[in-house]
Amino acid sequence: MKILVTGANGFLGYYLCKQLLLQGYKVLATGRGECRLPFTSSPSFNYISMDLADIDQTRTVVSQLNFDFIFHAAAIGKPDDCELDKTRATAVNAEGTGMLLELIANTKTPVCYISTDFVFDGKEGNYAEDGLVNPINHYGVTKAQAELLVRAYPGDWSIVRTVLVYGRPMTGRSNLLSIVQEKLTQGQTYSVVDDQIRTPTYVEDLVAGLLLLLEKRALGVYNLCGEEILTPFEMAVKTAKYLGLNHELLIRTSSASLQQLAQRPLVTGLKIDKAKEELGFMPRSFEQGLMDTFRPH
Repeated sequence: MKILVTGANGFLGYYLCKQLLLQGYKVLATGRGECRLPFTSSPSFNYISMDLADIDQTRTVVSQLNFDFIFHAAAIGKPDDCELDKTRATAVNAEGTGMLLELIANTKTPVCYISTDFVFDGKEGNYAEDGLVNPINHYGVTKAQAELLVRAYPGDWSIVRTVLVYGRPMTGRSNLLSIVQEKLTQGQTYSVVDDQIRTPTYVEDLVAGLLLLLEKRALGVYNLCGEEILTPFEMAVKTAKYLGLNHELLIRTSSASLQQLAQRPLVTGLKIDKAKEELGFMPRSFEQGLMDTFRPH
């Protein structure tokens, strides 16, 4: 079975491609620029450069490929970058998704779209799959637009929403835990918000959930994230203490004080009851995720 993974060069892409290969799937990976994945020696892995904002390139690449399932993870995922260049963010996240779906519509190839808790406004938190979608930044807007396009797709589709994914960076892109390690190891202070509520997700748990969805051919919307409710500041403190670093270098701050380009929803966090019951999804604790992130390789 051949699986197309878009956004393969990204943080999630590395772990998803790795597990798919380990499970015996053939992987067709696409991403911007040269391949940053270490799987090129595998006969089951093939990488092709593809920028979703380039309509002609996307049409050419997709028309040449033969695949049985798609994990669509490609996106401009940094909210501030999306505010900085709204045109490109829309072109990649929304219009690029629409183009991809249009190109495969006649084949009705099953597609799983990777979305985010940022499609919510963060006024309530602990959202179920049927929560009211009401994004408050352009990143969330583009992801919500893409979700609507996926829902209109004539083939089998699924949407996976996740939250604040963390783990060991393998393709260059950092995350909260690795930034805390880097800053504090160098003796630098680091300001972290304590008024945003999240259910952080260990990257390998997210991948495990995606593979369960693939195996069960599950359709519809699923939340895949951790169960523990933590603020980024609480995550940072736990990380510092686990690594034996000086947690007093961490500065507790508010979202308003950071003055970031993109407004962040304050209280998200997702319910995972549906994924647990229907997929058998079982995420690990944050403490276990910390251990697995920093375990020697």
